[in-house]
Amino acid sequence: MDKIFPEISVIIPTRNGAETLPVLLARLREQDCWQSMEILIIDSSSTDQTPQLARQAGARLLTVPVAEFDHGGTRSLAAQKATGRYLVFLTQDAIPADSSCIGKLIAPMKKNKEVAVAYGRQLPHADATEFARHLRRFNYGGESCIRSLQDKGRYGLRTVFVSNSCAAYRKSSLEEVGYFGEKHLFAEDACAVGRMLLKGYSIAYVAEAQVYHSHNYTISEELRRYFDVGAFHRQQQWLIKEFGTAGGAGRSYVRSEAASLIRQGKIYLLPSFMLRTAMKLAGYKLGYYYTVLPGWLRCRLSMNPGWWQK
Repeated sequence: MDKIFPEISVIIPTRNGAETLPVLLARLREQDCWQSMEILIIDSSSTDQTPQLARQAGARLLTVPVAEFDHGGTRSLAAQKATGRYLVFLTQDAIPADSSCIGKLIAPMKKNKEVAVAYGRQLPHADATEFARHLRRFNYGGESCIRSLQDKGRYGLRTVFVSNSCAAYRKSSLEEVGYFGEKHLFAEDACAVGRMLLKGYSIAYVAEAQVYHSHNYTISEELRRYFDVGAFHRQQQWLIKEFGTAGGAGRSYVRSEAASLIRQGKIYLLPSFMLRTAMKLAGYKLGYYYTVLPGWLRCRLSMNPGWWQK
């Protein structure tokens, strides 16, 4: 397909991504569907070589002030500027595992018009800790599936689970629900998917579309991340009302990780696991009741302190 009329727009939000962006861009050029793709990088005023790397790779480059970055609004802007029928969102540190990743990711939408969203399997990087590895195993299994609104009784809030680290959207369907919206501290992808499911669309998990993407969070970072999760649930209570709580999934994860550590003979990691679990729970509770906290403390507890200063 002529690049003037790309079928796929790959959208990558960046901020000082020069360390991983060259590898990501090289992997994208290796994709089987490369001739049908455009690369759109929306950069939050990087101070490293990110803009130059984007231009050298022939990507379209949009720049936004770092103070105006918003997980929903920034991605919505890029989505509206994109020309592809399918919008693939990657983060700057998500590296396709093979040359068929993007093609496999959008395949369910090509086959089934009811599928408006697809997300891929995230594999741990080589340097991932056991905690990071288990999170990927728990959230991204080896079996593909399709979920719809009818599945909310089985999955609860996990019905809307998706990750914009590696996800694709049918642009017309995303436009129908107002893209990702604005003023999102966290999980702009889940909000968009929730609205799509309520419209009657389905979401596909594509285990064959794989990227390497993981984070080795410290214990303090675990608290801060779950503070943001709790605040997100407080701010987007309509998701809880429509799909249910996340409590069951949280308990399942704790049981599965404890069992995994014991099974592998890594009992020495149990104290750290217990402390991490306690910090996650504390962070979530603090986030859910953030309205009673002073502004300075919200900034200290959040992974996204700048968001609270807007």
